[in-house]
Amino acid sequence: MEVLTTQILTDVIVPRPLDSHKGTFGRVLLIGGNHQFGGAIIMATQAAVASGAGLVTVATDPSNRTALLTRLPEAMTIDYHHDDLVMQQLSSADVVVIGPGLGTDAIALHLLQLTLRLIQPQQRLIIDGSALTLLAEHQLPVNHQQTVYTPHQMEWQRLSQLPINQQTEVTNAQAKAKFPGIVVVKKHHSEIYTSQGTYQLPIGTPAQATGGMGDTLAGIIGGLTAQFTRDFTQTVLAAVYLHSAVAEQLATTNYVVLPTTISESLPAFMHQISTAPNN
Repeated sequence: MEVLTTQILTDVIVPRPLDSHKGTFGRVLLIGGNHQFGGAIIMATQAAVASGAGLVTVATDPSNRTALLTRLPEAMTIDYHHDDLVMQQLSSADVVVIGPGLGTDAIALHLLQLTLRLIQPQQRLIIDGSALTLLAEHQLPVNHQQTVYTPHQMEWQRLSQLPINQQTEVTNAQAKAKFPGIVVVKKHHSEIYTSQGTYQLPIGTPAQATGGMGDTLAGIIGGLTAQFTRDFTQTVLAAVYLHSAVAEQLATTNYVVLPTTISESLPAFMHQISTAPNN
């Protein structure tokens, strides 16, 4: 297992080209946030916006629209009950993030099935939260290579059928073979399983143990994979490292690090990385 270092950040997060516009940095569609769990999709959206995605659209329950736009006027919203609107956005997105606050009811299942049916080979897909539970419960096939799954250990148990106490590097790698793309098993020192090898995140802090942290990670992965398109695996690794690197920096002066505070800190932290001497 290869241990990640800060080098992954400088390899991926480079200065923005002078001749660029919002379209240069990708279109992200986030799908989630039912009437109960609007906070999850708001946190994921904030992370996607703050990590640099050029255009961000959210397909969500209309009950979340006012709160989302009040916090993030940079984002656009559509009602996820309207298939025609969702399909239109799916066709134009570079990256789709599905799952934060999605729930597991019939509407959620329909949205996930619609996404899996319409996703195109050139698009990137991040499956998080409730969508992982739906994948496991309904045994939905995923036939898309540029997919990132972001399960915590219990969600990975549901997906892989591996009890947590049997989740080792070897067994996880064997189970990952059933899932095209990249699996990020979130834990103390998270592990990332890819076709290129297995990687360990050596950083992180107990200050991150709070609701919404995974939603924020999903949004960061969405934001980075929208704008840094040279190497999909390297960009996902950088996103995972970035999430905890910002949290560690904040934890030097904060007992608890809130997911929204991580997002607020991303632009300055990424600027620091992009202007480092070796970049």
